[in-house]
Amino acid sequence: MSATHQERIERLQALFARISPPQTAPERCVDVGRLERLLGDEYGTDASAAARRRRLQRDLTELIRDERIVAVNPGGKPLRYRRRAEVGDDDPNVIAYTRQLIDQTVTDLVPKGRLEALWRKLVVSDLVPALDDQRLRILSAEQRLIPAKVRPAILSTVISGVAEQRVLKVKYRKASSELSTPRLHPQALVQRGPVIYLVALKNDEPSRVQFYALHRMVSVELTEDAARAADGFDLDRAIVEGLVDFGRGEAIALELRVRGYLTDVLEACPLAEEQLTLPEPDDSDFDLRLHATVPSSGALLRWLLAGGDNLEVVAPDGMRRNVAAQINKASALYADVL
Repeated sequence: MSATHQERIERLQALFARISPPQTAPERCVDVGRLERLLGDEYGTDASAAARRRRLQRDLTELIRDERIVAVNPGGKPLRYRRRAEVGDDDPNVIAYTRQLIDQTVTDLVPKGRLEALWRKLVVSDLVPALDDQRLRILSAEQRLIPAKVRPAILSTVISGVAEQRVLKVKYRKASSELSTPRLHPQALVQRGPVIYLVALKNDEPSRVQFYALHRMVSVELTEDAARAADGFDLDRAIVEGLVDFGRGEAIALELRVRGYLTDVLEACPLAEEQLTLPEPDDSDFDLRLHATVPSSGALLRWLLAGGDNLEVVAPDGMRRNVAAQINKASALYADVL
């Protein structure tokens, strides 16, 4: 068998594995555009986009001719495809290729600690068709709140602004109820808990990016003006540095004493890659002493307070004082029952 023929067989197997299962609703079945995104370089990097698409369409035609797949909306635009009912998920080629893709994805993402990216790729990209929301659910460790209400028209316009990198004219209600009308240069969208934020530069100010809650937007207009890019802005780095949680990005050397349930939690799920954990003396009220360098942020303070009496902040002194002050304020609210 020639190398070219073998490559074609493998390409058809890869394509067939990405076709929606027989039970998929027509409107959720894959189309050519989605298949192009899912298959990446399977159709070559040395040809034009038009040539790659023609090659993909020829392969789809061959799978239809072989009665392995069917177009669920003949004449529709775009055409959508799913496997024929008699060629289900137990096809050996599909099983083998899907397992290979799972292994590659897990090997690539898990060592980097990117579990969110792993689940997103497994579910959103249809890498594992049977792994739907009845077989995989990602839960927050925090108390769940009802998402802040955002008008659909505002959300759609903001998404377009981010995707097209165009300036947004916004009427924005601040927490003080004061109205402002900034021109925002969108950089990214971030959902933190139940609130969606637009990360953007304001007007012509050269300052760093700011965060605008979408539920505080009264109106949004998409302009034709190109948005400015923030110098050196990187969303992943901003998240790591705590900027997305409104921290200053300042790293602090945190020292804690922990006990109870937090002992198991922090041994299994470190605060930082270089976390150092030492056993406490036998006569200590705590189990472990922990050292980690982490960004100072609101999320860190909330997490420390949630630890209750299972956690003591030893250092830095500023964070120890901050936690103590918050605990004293909360304690004063319950003075009548203490």
